[in-house]
Amino acid sequence: MKISTLACLLALATTMATLSSTPAAAAEDGDREILYWVAPMDPTFRSDKPGKSPMGMDLVPVYADEAGGDGDTVSIDPAVVQNLGVRTTKVERGTLWRRIDTVGYVSFDERRISHVHLRTTGWIEKLNVKSDGERVDKGEVLFELYSRELVNAQEEYIQALRGNNEYLKRASRDRLEALGMSKAQIRQVERTRRASQRVRVLASQAGIVDGLKVREGMYVTPKMEVMTLADLSSVWILVDVFERQSEWVDVGQPAEVRLPYLPGRVWKGKVEFVYPTIDPKTRTLQARLQFDNHDEVLKPNMYADVRVYAGPKHGVLIIPREALIRTGDAERVILALGNGKFRARDVVSGMESGDWVEIRSGLEEGEVVVTSGQFLIDSEASLKASFSRMGSDDEQQDEGTQESDKIMGTGTVNEVFPEQRKLNISHEAIDALGWPAMTMDFTLGDGVSLEGIRPGARVHFFLKKDEDGNYRIDSIQVVD
Repeated sequence: MKISTLACLLALATTMATLSSTPAAAAEDGDREILYWVAPMDPTFRSDKPGKSPMGMDLVPVYADEAGGDGDTVSIDPAVVQNLGVRTTKVERGTLWRRIDTVGYVSFDERRISHVHLRTTGWIEKLNVKSDGERVDKGEVLFELYSRELVNAQEEYIQALRGNNEYLKRASRDRLEALGMSKAQIRQVERTRRASQRVRVLASQAGIVDGLKVREGMYVTPKMEVMTLADLSSVWILVDVFERQSEWVDVGQPAEVRLPYLPGRVWKGKVEFVYPTIDPKTRTLQARLQFDNHDEVLKPNMYADVRVYAGPKHGVLIIPREALIRTGDAERVILALGNGKFRARDVVSGMESGDWVEIRSGLEEGEVVVTSGQFLIDSEASLKASFSRMGSDDEQQDEGTQESDKIMGTGTVNEVFPEQRKLNISHEAIDALGWPAMTMDFTLGDGVSLEGIRPGARVHFFLKKDEDGNYRIDSIQVVD
């Protein structure tokens, strides 16, 4: 039978604590009832008398007051608890804000964008803007165009002006406007009675040039987009909201934006629009936020950390999010029972807000849960529960190894691929598999949540072999 690395660590720590106990403590232990002896590095080896383990180590006694009445209760020496850095907190009632922490990207305010197209064919004789990003004012000359059709239309208008046919004058003037000449340019033709060989194309708004598609001397047609003008005094930030949080977000809710390269500065805005459909690939809902940007610090395509405040939920049971252990098909916490005793408890979680999570069932107010080191205790509790279900029958023993088949790793997340449900992690050496410290991609098992997992996060994770013989992440948690 395979034994989990965590179980061995706990057993070794217990042995060290036993060996380091004082003679007075040993004498006191002589009055306690001993149930059996176990091997320090193999809890499956039991004996009804003291002696040596198959590995040559002294057997460790298991006392009646430490065994506990339940198979999933773990008793750990207080010295070992201190060495493991176990921290606890009470389950309490409080208020959770439906706070949505997500990532968005800056986009142009599409109401402040204009596209430059021609209404006739021609050649660009002179181009005044040379590259993307140049700033122009409203009415500024963008380029000068030679178009034979425009020249002919001007000459026809001049001929109409020399006659007395008002209908012909109006029709010729309307044709010039339809071809893109401004009223000021048409008045100049009326005044000078001369056709301009080059027609100046003016900026319809102030802003920056984006998507410049032409150069001097190019032949252009009406279907070509010459360039785009964008006003950056107001921008949109598009954010993705998890599907389970989609009912929280609504128009008008306050929002805050922070940029990684400007720590300490906060932009305040609001949710302006919530798109009506879910993205079928990422399973997220997109919302649009509007922010004033007069200093133009928010630049298009820039990433930003976004926080949306979606209203409070009062009087709910809450625990720190780090106390919750998620696996592929269950959620549980580790209860601290006192006197070094711990027990795993299945729970049902609700909404999450920042570092806190709602517990809908499985806990009562005032109970104490473990917030640090719970992965170690949970592994030992699962292993012990498996042992308690085993009988002398070999088939039952084989079934009891399923939990111990999980292998724990520790590392740092480099990249998150939500669409492929993968993580790139630089992990420490995993002795149980014979793996050295390295960087590699891990696939997530079904039901494993990516909530709170971001690049740079320090994580504990469990690996489990799938049907194809590959190791997948069966559960993961961010640690301090």
